[in-house]
Amino acid sequence: MSTARFPKRYVIVFLTFVCTCVCYIERVGFSIAYTAAADAAGINQSRKGIILATFYYGYACSQVPGGLAAQKIGGRRVLLFSFALWSLTCAFVPMDPNRVTVLVVARFLVGVSQGFIFPSIHNVLAQWVPQHEKSRAVSLTTSGMYFGAALATLLLPSLVKFQGPESVFLVEAILGALWSLLWFKYSSDAPSDYSKAAASDFGEFVLPIGHVKEKVEDGGVYSIKTSKIPWKKILFSLPVLAIVVNNFTFHYGLYVLMNWLPTYFELGLQHSLQDMGSSKMLPYFNMFVFSNIGGVIADHFITKKVFSVTRTRKILNTVGFVIASFALIALPWFRTPDGVVLCSSIALGFLALGRAGFAVNHLDVAPRYAGIIMGVSNTAGTLAGIVGVDLTGRLLEAAKLAQLDLTNPESWTTVFLIPGVLCIFSSVVFLVLATGDRIFE
Repeated sequence: MSTARFPKRYVIVFLTFVCTCVCYIERVGFSIAYTAAADAAGINQSRKGIILATFYYGYACSQVPGGLAAQKIGGRRVLLFSFALWSLTCAFVPMDPNRVTVLVVARFLVGVSQGFIFPSIHNVLAQWVPQHEKSRAVSLTTSGMYFGAALATLLLPSLVKFQGPESVFLVEAILGALWSLLWFKYSSDAPSDYSKAAASDFGEFVLPIGHVKEKVEDGGVYSIKTSKIPWKKILFSLPVLAIVVNNFTFHYGLYVLMNWLPTYFELGLQHSLQDMGSSKMLPYFNMFVFSNIGGVIADHFITKKVFSVTRTRKILNTVGFVIASFALIALPWFRTPDGVVLCSSIALGFLALGRAGFAVNHLDVAPRYAGIIMGVSNTAGTLAGIVGVDLTGRLLEAAKLAQLDLTNPESWTTVFLIPGVLCIFSSVVFLVLATGDRIFE
């Protein structure tokens, strides 16, 4: 294959797309398999919430360390290590809902290993992707999450039905191993010469942590300039805060739906996922489509100078989050499977569209430190998973104690009202505080 016809960065972006796809097959797959096993064993909703949330505790612990590790030794190597670790964990852990300690340790370990992945991906993309392709590259990569979730939702309920919940772990381990082999064979680091990379229209080359070295030309003589990661500026930056707040809200809505929609269908609507055919994949497939639409629109607005980078990010973020908020608030009042699929598809689709705003903004404001800022903001997103998934289980148990049946829409109203309100709040924060200008050199 000629690199002139098919640039290496396209290979890298495609592999990161497959990476996120496999990761979300694992996450959604566990939710589907564990829900089936736990319901069969009579596990209550609060206990289910604890097990489902354990992944996010581990995930939160490794976000910032993941960004630092990627910055120091390179995102390519960290990705390979992360995949190997969680794949081995899936291969050797039994799916027994009564073995609570084993499941908690396993899910925590999978969370830790997967926590390194997204900061590493942003590190890799910051090295390889030029400015005019950033929105599309990030949108395509992150859309793999939703494509993977769609595939898992479509295929894995039948696998659980015919082969049992344990079979899901085996499939996930095999997929993780296959991706690791592809990444090992076809990935590579960006050119090590910074000026050569820039001249070749690569992205901002991400330099090692500690004393960062750059070649600075002065009359034909190269000197070395050193700098350190500006932690204080990163942590107290208002544009970074806008990214963090929106990341929290996006993942609160996504993780609540990802982990509790199976329960909503099974217990709220009394309808089995296994009987829904291909329609059950539509919410996540819609995210895949809208994520890429958002990336294409954003790059078009920016390259054609229709709007500035700042205005482009704010428009797409606001449109996505505001429409998603209305769909989330309305969701519990749809009482048919088709209605819930439609409403959740709108909610998740427009949340994905909003990622062309806040989720690409790391590369706008700090291309050199994109992996680290992604680690910081994704820590907030992971905390949303911990809070949202566990809180949902507690809200449902409280509804049962209040003599409300889970088939009653009122049992689910607060569950979906919280992310709906958060969407409105976050869109306002992004409008006020965000920028598309580079603020970290």
